[in-house]
Amino acid sequence: MTEPTFRDPSDLDTLDDFLDEEGIREAVTLRAVKSVIALQLRQAMKARNMTLSAMALEMDTSRAQLNRVLDPEAFNVTLETLSRAARVVGRGLKVELV
Repeated sequence: MTEPTFRDPSDLDTLDDFLDEEGIREAVTLRAVKSVIALQLRQAMKARNMTLSAMALEMDTSRAQLNRVLDPEAFNVTLETLSRAARVVGRGLKVELV
């Protein structure tokens, strides 16, 4: 087994440079965005004392689907589902091209 090689961080100006060089910037960014959305939804549910069952009922969806929405590792969630989840907790969903 080969030992991993480590680069001198001074070779790169930014973390984005490193992620681009490794070809993983988009995947890392998407994972971070989904994690933040899941965390914000959980916090909003907690602030409203909402159970998973109550949230799923208000979203008109199953608990299994809600679990995918709240799972930072699950990426097979539609924007429409995320938007419904946000509305149920009194928030909105903003998506933009950058």
